[in-house]
Amino acid sequence: MAKSKRLVTIAGARPQFIKAFALSRALAAADDFEEILVHTGQHFDDNMSNVFFEELGLRQPKYHFAAAPSAQFAPLARMITSIEEALETERPDAVLVYGDTDSTLAGALAATKKNIPLVHVEAGMRSFDRRMPEETNRIVADHLSEMLLCVTPTAVENLSREGIVRNVHLVGDLMYDATLLAAAVAERRSNVLDRLQLKGKQYGVATVHRAANTDEPEMLARVLNFIAAEAEQQPIVFPMHPRTARAAASAGLDVNRPGVKVVEPLGYLGMSKLLHHAKIVLTDSGGLQKEAYFHRVPCVTLRDETEWVETIDSGWNRLWTEPEYRERQNIPVYGEGNAAAAIIERLREWQPPPRKYQATS
Repeated sequence: MAKSKRLVTIAGARPQFIKAFALSRALAAADDFEEILVHTGQHFDDNMSNVFFEELGLRQPKYHFAAAPSAQFAPLARMITSIEEALETERPDAVLVYGDTDSTLAGALAATKKNIPLVHVEAGMRSFDRRMPEETNRIVADHLSEMLLCVTPTAVENLSREGIVRNVHLVGDLMYDATLLAAAVAERRSNVLDRLQLKGKQYGVATVHRAANTDEPEMLARVLNFIAAEAEQQPIVFPMHPRTARAAASAGLDVNRPGVKVVEPLGYLGMSKLLHHAKIVLTDSGGLQKEAYFHRVPCVTLRDETEWVETIDSGWNRLWTEPEYRERQNIPVYGEGNAAAAIIERLREWQPPPRKYQATS
């Protein structure tokens, strides 16, 4: 039977691979979609990228672009150009992007330039901090999208305040789908606790990667000092993002503090098991804030704001500038682990506008 909708999915960073794992699995099981996966190369470290294909059985991308650290806008320009060429070849009915990374922005701009309808998964999230590149990325993607798939009612309200009300759908959180799918597998297959000599609920986990925390030596020093202070309460496992490692080395900052166990980035299954058995999570990652909640582990966000306000309101998360958690409760707005099914139904019902391809100049 001929496929009724041809989709190109753009991904390039850890949280996108996790969400793609959940949705691509569901799309492959459907009989009315064809999905072509494009890997932008934004995360080029094996433990931040290739491990998802190996551990989770995520289908290998048809396009995988080379990338390397360089000047701020050079990788973005290369991604846009490469994605444009892939879209020229594939001519899909729609382009699907996730979240708020540079890969998201590149995919949104390339699709718009080619006059291909854009679908934004995790639309409407706002930190209201324009200093964060991620905030600009998500705003641009939202305003270029034909279909906007939201995790929470707050995201829907954010879009409405910006005048975006057409083709906006509340679908739940793909991260929750992925957590449920992977948790049992991680328990069976990962030996991360034994390998790192850890005991359940007797350690914390820290991650740092955002430009706001890594690009200024003074801020990175503040973050590292905060993690070191927390390590006085229990050991902290610190999977070191390549960007953070480079920034610390460049600034001459010591990441090897008493009680802090610095390790290489972990695969998804290893990180899933590490999170599940942790006592606390310290992170500047939006995705990890939610993953901590899915594993019911308290989180401290190493930022002055968060787009995931539900985690704060529910008492499972607090900003590092706040001394106490609020009263703890569940977060029903994230759904029940069926976001992929909800997204597929919305895509089935959707009639994209006619395609008028713009040839690459």
